[in-house]
Amino acid sequence: MSNIADAKIAILATHGFEQSELLVPLKQLREAGARVDVVSPEQSSITGWDTDTWGEQVDVDVDLDSAKVDAYDALVLPGGQINPDLLRVDDRAVRLVRDFAAASKPIAAICHAPWMLIEAAVIDGREATSYKSIRTDMINAGAKWRDDAVVVDSGLVTSRNPGDLDAFCSKIVEEIEASRQDREAA
Repeated sequence: MSNIADAKIAILATHGFEQSELLVPLKQLREAGARVDVVSPEQSSITGWDTDTWGEQVDVDVDLDSAKVDAYDALVLPGGQINPDLLRVDDRAVRLVRDFAAASKPIAAICHAPWMLIEAAVIDGREATSYKSIRTDMINAGAKWRDDAVVVDSGLVTSRNPGDLDAFCSKIVEEIEASRQDREAA
């Protein structure tokens, strides 16, 4: 994996995140040199969902109200069924996703997390993938849905499930590098 030293990445999540879909990007992106903050509407920690039961707790680094797009290079949205379903009814979370899209900063969403892209109205006309059970939701929102491990469309990185995590994380790093080069060239 490439080096993205000095990059700052926000992982937006709440209770019920798919455990591997938060912990693996957190670990791999930190190993690539990034500073990664877990951003949440919760104050101290959030609890993951691990296959069929509650999983590990993860500390919250930044309160959602304090998270600002200009402080970060990219946004990562882990899936699970519970996490994005709770976040997509939180106007602050939806606004954060919309603001990242408006700033043309990379956004990465896996599994059910593309529900956030739908709610933020940033998926229409974009190539993307998701967990198979929300394929129709994606298509109805205007996505050009593909059944691939990872799909990239102008800084938007999407993947289907935990089996795609290595490809997902690699593409996040690539998109951060490309975004930084574009900003430096501008």
